[in-house]
Amino acid sequence: QLQVVESGGGLVQPGGSLRLSCAASGFRLDHYAVGWFRQAPGKEREGVSCIASSDGSTFYRSSVRGRFTISKDNAKNTVYLQMNNLKPEDTAVYYCAADDSWGTVCPAKYDYWGRGTQVTVSS
Repeated sequence: QLQVVESGGGLVQPGGSLRLSCAASGFRLDHYAVGWFRQAPGKEREGVSCIASSDGSTFYRSSVRGRFTISKDNAKNTVYLQMNNLKPEDTAVYYCAADDSWGTVCPAKYDYWGRGTQVTVSS
């Protein structure tokens, strides 16, 4: 079964850090673009970051740039999202998604989606 599974969410105080993991099974992430998305209660899902398939270029939404870092470990078939200096507005369910479209930018659509992991930033 081809799937991606997120882990690493939890409750953290403002200013704290979390590292989310996105592990793929049934396929290799080496040539896949992987994106992280989030959805807060009552809000639409939004893109947070992605890593392109061909050259590993990374992209971030402006509100997380400088605080979040996306990376890929091909040996572990896993993509990470390191989140530092977390803020209450980062609270959301975080999803990862993978797509095999080849390129240097984030794809417009993704084939495989995880079920999400909850991140709560609160004192």
